[in-house]
Amino acid sequence: MTTPLAPQAAANNGHIADALPHLHDLAATRRGLLLAPLLAALPLGVLTDPAAAIDPSQTQVTLPDQFKWQSPGWAPPHAFETAPVFGATDQPGPYVVLVKWYPGYMSAPHTYVTDRLCFVISGTWWVNSGEAFEPDATMPVPAGGFVRRVAHTPHYDGVKKGEAAPAVIGIFGQAPIDLKLVDPGKPLLRAA
Repeated sequence: MTTPLAPQAAANNGHIADALPHLHDLAATRRGLLLAPLLAALPLGVLTDPAAAIDPSQTQVTLPDQFKWQSPGWAPPHAFETAPVFGATDQPGPYVVLVKWYPGYMSAPHTYVTDRLCFVISGTWWVNSGEAFEPDATMPVPAGGFVRRVAHTPHYDGVKKGEAAPAVIGIFGQAPIDLKLVDPGKPLLRAA
């Protein structure tokens, strides 16, 4: 027993049926014999109509050029920038933020009241734990690496001077984060 095709599926089958005689003609030539396996390997989606637009109430998509990078007023230009992606670090609930550290800058030792899960997206991020600020004791985490910042533990990070490019880090967690400096008498951003 066969079932009727949905209108879109029937239309797609019509496109495939239209293409079949041309594929058959290709097999009759030497060039066709070379191209036939390549064409057969194309996904079915290439031969069908384009997908419908994504419903933004169901799937949120933000392309790289749509992120709004901001430098906080306390940071010098090209030192540290953030781009909010989802939620907010000062409002209750989950959040996602992108952080960009430029070469030569690091944070001072600080803590958060919640864990932070960090993925290095590009560049090399230099990290360490502890209350003493020792940039030479930091560990490099390359793109693709993961760092978990445990709640209430002091740490610092950034990009050492001399690196070729900034590091971009995707940070996920529960807010509010309640950042606290280990030594509030010193600035949050330091030369590295």
